[in-house]
Amino acid sequence: MASSWHLLWVLARKDIALLLRDRRSALLLLVMPIIFILVLGMALGETFGQKPDDRLRISLVDLDEGYLDRDAALVEAAVWLRWLPLPFQGIHGSLTGTLATAHVIHQAQFPFEPWSKVVIRDLGETAEIRVELLPDLATAEQLRQNSQRSAIIVFGPQFSKQVYRCSFLTQGINPFYRDGVLLKMIDARVMRDETQQAAAAIIEQVAQVSMLRVILPWMIGRAFEKLGDPSFLSVLAAEAKIPRFLLTDDFKAQMGSGIKIALKKLFAKYNLTGKTWASLTKSDPRLSEGSELLQYQPESSGLLQRGAVRYQVLVPSYTVMFAFFMVLTVGWMFVAERRQGTMRRLFVAPLGKNVILGGKFLPCLVLSVIQGLFLLLMGKLLFGMSWGTSSIWLIPVVVCTSIAATGLALFIAVVARTESQVAIFGTLLVLVMAGISGCLMPRELMPEAMKQISRVTPQAWALDAYAQLLLNPHPNLVMVQTACLVLCAFGLGFALLARLGFRY
Repeated sequence: MASSWHLLWVLARKDIALLLRDRRSALLLLVMPIIFILVLGMALGETFGQKPDDRLRISLVDLDEGYLDRDAALVEAAVWLRWLPLPFQGIHGSLTGTLATAHVIHQAQFPFEPWSKVVIRDLGETAEIRVELLPDLATAEQLRQNSQRSAIIVFGPQFSKQVYRCSFLTQGINPFYRDGVLLKMIDARVMRDETQQAAAAIIEQVAQVSMLRVILPWMIGRAFEKLGDPSFLSVLAAEAKIPRFLLTDDFKAQMGSGIKIALKKLFAKYNLTGKTWASLTKSDPRLSEGSELLQYQPESSGLLQRGAVRYQVLVPSYTVMFAFFMVLTVGWMFVAERRQGTMRRLFVAPLGKNVILGGKFLPCLVLSVIQGLFLLLMGKLLFGMSWGTSSIWLIPVVVCTSIAATGLALFIAVVARTESQVAIFGTLLVLVMAGISGCLMPRELMPEAMKQISRVTPQAWALDAYAQLLLNPHPNLVMVQTACLVLCAFGLGFALLARLGFRY
């Protein structure tokens, strides 16, 4: 047994020396993947490597400073304070001008937040819409000038104040015109890229619809609230010539309450005093919370675009693909030994097939592991790739991928008889498997049936493991372990086929 291990080590050491002298293999296995990643990293767009998202992106800048109508808020605060227990109701007067009053005012005034937040939430709850928040106007202008955004919505500092002033009453402002909301009247605008007119028009129309859903119910609700106010009843009494002595406080209270009840009965399908679209139309509540507000992430700078998401896909994809190019190296090595008579002498020597194949398997496995670790290291140093939160698991994935690749290489080397057969059959097989598995094109872009077919290749399992470790912030380690086991099974299966087909 010890003699067999010694002979195996002698054969492995001899092949390692041959591989180290083969500059062509070193170029193929180490330099070529870097060149592929380098070229594609500079050529591909910002969305490569990200999950496809068919939703319309609405980019916006929020400069809204909010607004507080102190008089209106004090009235609403007083209404709320009336519901306090009697010992605490006396604090209303003492709160005026204090910090506590400011808090009560803020809590009392609808919508309890800047109006820009209301519009942003409405956009996020719209189907097929995703909302992106840009940090400032300079970023928005740069994106527009570079044609990276077709249109950008800007909420100005006075947006909340102007929306609050929108009203059907004479002292308010009317923001509506034929095509929707006059944005400049409410301190809002749309920055358009004139080279993308169609896309900009779509975004502007989406913004218009959202503005209507926010502003129109607010105006209707405020208007119908006035129907029960004493000031409205005084005007109504003057127009109807109702004697003044009848306009007691009790009469006004009963009349105001009666008008509101009558409106509710007459327009039972709507809540005309509601200040939101859902309240006005009595819509069913949304089952989902809408899309998450995305913070703008600037594209990486520099020619290489270091740190871009694309490298989280490109580096593992070409690491896996070029690991299987070990087929060519091992195949050429077998053919050379047949031609030089080395294989004849190995068969004459008291060596079994297991020792001979093991002597070929080990050095190629070591070389493949070195190649995988080298490419991941270069991905980190050269391209700014992240190793994820469970980077230690990258080592077993590299090793298991190398086992599968080396097993396949042994099988092809046993089957092929000439260098031409190795070059043609080996290259074709590796490229076809790379295309099916997703090394050349992300599987997210493939039809569902093709995604299932891809799992017949070891490359697909390796890519699944890398995707969990490099793209998922909370990787599924069970899936990574399963992929490693499947890769080892592929490698041992290919090695067994090579053992069965190994002939002089």
